[in-house]
Amino acid sequence: MTIKTGDTLPNATLLTMGEEGPQETVLADKLENRKVVIFGLPGAFTGTCTTAHVPSFMVTFDDFKAKGVDEIICVSVNDPFVMKAWGESTRALETGITMLADAESEFTTAIGMNFSAAPVGFVNRSKRYAMLVDNGIVTILNEEEGPGVCEVSAGETLLAAMG
Repeated sequence: MTIKTGDTLPNATLLTMGEEGPQETVLADKLENRKVVIFGLPGAFTGTCTTAHVPSFMVTFDDFKAKGVDEIICVSVNDPFVMKAWGESTRALETGITMLADAESEFTTAIGMNFSAAPVGFVNRSKRYAMLVDNGIVTILNEEEGPGVCEVSAGETLLAAMG
């Protein structure tokens, strides 16, 4: 079942890189009594993800903060080492975006955003989406039609939908 507006996000344990190496991040802890943007994408270091999707949230970061967003989280089905390296190379981490690895596609599958495209090496990856989550409840959800497009899931589009 694909998540939809009004649904409560399922809890999941994602990974991030800490000073001592990979560490678990409980998603519910990041969502409780907070307004959070979560955007998902097919893969770190891939074309549209690197040139359009992540940058769209970097350029709108301050505008989201001005609208009361506590945190912007990028989720990808990659390992935390790759997510950290990608966050550094794009400067997303420097901007303030949280890079979380859904290494086993647990969260992505639970919200129905998983897909596979084996010919290009994508197995159980994430569709491209962006959502606004208020205290764990999805208030806006923008899902892209195809993995190579970043329009409805872009930061600018989500920001505009917030009014």
